[in-house]
Amino acid sequence: MISFTICLLVLVAGYFVYGRFVERVFGPDNNRLTPALTRADGVDYIPLPAWKIFMIQFLNIAGLGPIFGAIMGAKFGTASYLWIVLGSIFAGATHDFLAGMLSVRHGGESLPEIIGRYLGTTTKQIMRGFTVVLMVLVGAVFVAGPAGLLAKLTPDYMDVAFWIIVVFIYYILATLLPVDKIIGKIYPVFAIALLFMAVGILVMLYVHHPALPELWEGLENTHPNVSVLPVFPIMFVSIACGAISGFHATQSPMMARCMKSERYGRPVFYGAMITEGIVALIWAAAATYFYHGNGMGESNAAVIVDSITKSWLGTVGGVLAILGVVAAPITSGDTAFRSARLIVADFMDLEQRSIRRRLYICLPMFVAAIGILLYSLRDVEGFDMIWRYFAWSNQTLSVFTLWAVTVYLARAAKNYWITFIPALFMTCVCSTYLCIAPEGFCLDRMISYGVGIGCAGVAVVWFVVWKTGRMKSF
Repeated sequence: MISFTICLLVLVAGYFVYGRFVERVFGPDNNRLTPALTRADGVDYIPLPAWKIFMIQFLNIAGLGPIFGAIMGAKFGTASYLWIVLGSIFAGATHDFLAGMLSVRHGGESLPEIIGRYLGTTTKQIMRGFTVVLMVLVGAVFVAGPAGLLAKLTPDYMDVAFWIIVVFIYYILATLLPVDKIIGKIYPVFAIALLFMAVGILVMLYVHHPALPELWEGLENTHPNVSVLPVFPIMFVSIACGAISGFHATQSPMMARCMKSERYGRPVFYGAMITEGIVALIWAAAATYFYHGNGMGESNAAVIVDSITKSWLGTVGGVLAILGVVAAPITSGDTAFRSARLIVADFMDLEQRSIRRRLYICLPMFVAAIGILLYSLRDVEGFDMIWRYFAWSNQTLSVFTLWAVTVYLARAAKNYWITFIPALFMTCVCSTYLCIAPEGFCLDRMISYGVGIGCAGVAVVWFVVWKTGRMKSF
């Protein structure tokens, strides 16, 4: 518990110390008019209070990542603590803040447009398709988990299929209606449930004071499939949203379109990621306790969540906690589809005041999501496979976002090292994962590491050549 407590305090300190440093590097202008004020349309560009924007951003990005991802990551041992803390402070929150603020500066542009602005037209076109596919994947992945948990709390006739239909109907409404009609009204309620869950598990960790392994006892890989799932890079991808997530940068433009002042950037974008890191750390510790008491055999994260909440918080508390866990993925799934709608609308230049035009965009996405969902529901292995595809796609998107932000900082003669180093690291992680993962090329471990290091080296050369050429042009 000492390591857990230290990590928790470091996360909080990271917001106030490193978060303020990153904010100074960017330089918010409190006198600059934001897109919410200059482009108000009553649908997506709507000024909202800062506290509500934080709640929505936190719920948008939370999803299953800091819960299911942290539970899967905990199988790798105490190394998961370090990645959640260091990743959240130096990579994830920095990534979220700068991506969000660039959207604010560029009229609420969606992520592919921002990436294209700094990495070129070809990259923009690739990212448009890649991002929309990822959003549909997120919407599909974030249906099965909450539907399964809700089915456990309700009578038999309200089974998983019933709740999948209910969640999808909600997704349709939340995607099509103005942001303040559903999302702006029910997210505060969902946030209360999610925060109750996190605080409840945190309190019970200290009440039970379990003998959790400490960092100084070693960082060895404790995963039962250690022979095929090494800590690097599998853990760094599995934890996903609990440390860094490209998905977050797709959500930030929605709040960039509602923010009334740039001074809210750090609490909304950087602060939401740190809060998510805290949630992930809590669940990683709780899962570690569960594994030590029950063995590593259980792979269904929903079962682990159900077991921990009911045994620690009682029936009523467990139900409330489960509702918090349910709220997180649902409130990421709906905004994933909404974000996909905005991305498509941006590159097709379709106005969104008309609900008919919104339907044109949304119907194909929902059909595709249903197909992915049906595949993932075949068995536990089906869901795990879809999750890993989502996680890799998610982290790959963060690589492109980090490089785009790095180019922006270099052009603006700002401290680009704050994103250059995370960009290099994540480039190595994602390329190595593609080579070594069971659902990837299944290459030898040393070959995979060599490819990952080689890709990072190519990225360094590319950046140096670009920066040298830019300096010569002045």
